[in-house]
Amino acid sequence: MTQQHTATTAVRQGIETDLQHRAVVPPIYLSSNYSFADPQTPGAFDYSRSANPTREQLAIALAEMESGHSGVITASGMAAVHLAVSVLSAEELLLVPHDCYGGSLRLFQHLARKGQFRLQVVDMTDTEALTQALAASPGLIWLETPSNPLLRIVDIAAICQQAKQQGCRVAVDNTFLTPVLQQPLLLGADMVIHSTTKYINGHSDVIGGAVIAKTPELSEELLWNANTLGLSGGALDAYLTLRGLRTLSLRMSQHQHNASLIVAALQAHPAVSHIYYPGLVQHPGHGIAQRQQRGFGGMISFELQGGAASTGRFVAALKLFSLAESLGGVESLVAVPASMTHRAMTPEQRRCAGISDGLIRLSVGIEHSDDLLADIQQALTAVTQGDDAS
Repeated sequence: MTQQHTATTAVRQGIETDLQHRAVVPPIYLSSNYSFADPQTPGAFDYSRSANPTREQLAIALAEMESGHSGVITASGMAAVHLAVSVLSAEELLLVPHDCYGGSLRLFQHLARKGQFRLQVVDMTDTEALTQALAASPGLIWLETPSNPLLRIVDIAAICQQAKQQGCRVAVDNTFLTPVLQQPLLLGADMVIHSTTKYINGHSDVIGGAVIAKTPELSEELLWNANTLGLSGGALDAYLTLRGLRTLSLRMSQHQHNASLIVAALQAHPAVSHIYYPGLVQHPGHGIAQRQQRGFGGMISFELQGGAASTGRFVAALKLFSLAESLGGVESLVAVPASMTHRAMTPEQRRCAGISDGLIRLSVGIEHSDDLLADIQQALTAVTQGDDAS
């Protein structure tokens, strides 16, 4: 057969692999340990922190979908971030974007203060600044594209080409798009990172992460580090995530459909001052996104006339968007990054990243588009009525 589509891999991974009872869906293996044939001969699995059959099924599926060599499933998205940067030594430099997820930046800064690596923050959309930073021969470049929460886009292939000239590895956080919409390893990256909590699981009921490596050598290093540091995910979480993965392609299609309609509604409303969505032609990264992505995803950020006061009225008026952190679930969510997902950043860091106090981030779910649009419209009406009253 020719190379399978990612949707097929997601559905078929592990199907009919149970040889004992011929179950169609692979069973969950909750055992923490496995017996040896003799003291010198372990089986394929011996202790679940090192390897687990259920976790391995998820790792295989994600590695195939990302066109990588193998994957490591971790206990959380932040555990995946920690695992990815564990390949650095104390004297090596890590380059990270100035507008990356606040939790990632907090971890990078914490580890750098502990002396685990050197850290430099740079605007990855500034070609000159990035070129100057690369001249220092960093050990690893961290990319987040689209970025969280402003959905900035960087050219993965171009940056990877520059990085290789400096002998530098590249890691890409692909949480927002998943392998259904973007495959960074095929664009030159060495590692792909996911918070599987988000779209891959898709039901807001599991915490997990994944790191997928391009080469056998890097895969071996990551597996060793995950086992040594105790970052591995649990079997039940892997089982639920694998179940969620089977509908990923369908869900991403509906997320995108709904998001595109909401973006159009926001564009048409006078209360909206700015929209951050790569699907818009006027978005600075639109052309790059068209080249390296197979869609624009289900995340939208925007700002309202009137700033934080209008944001408060809008959020309070919503009925079908839950005010909550996280993203990528079947249910629609709304967040105010400055006080929620990115509160770990200092006000100065948020200012430099362009994250205003009034910025709104939507994770558009898969509810019926008519209902979501009606909810957005009535919340925007509440904003304009509030402005008139004031």
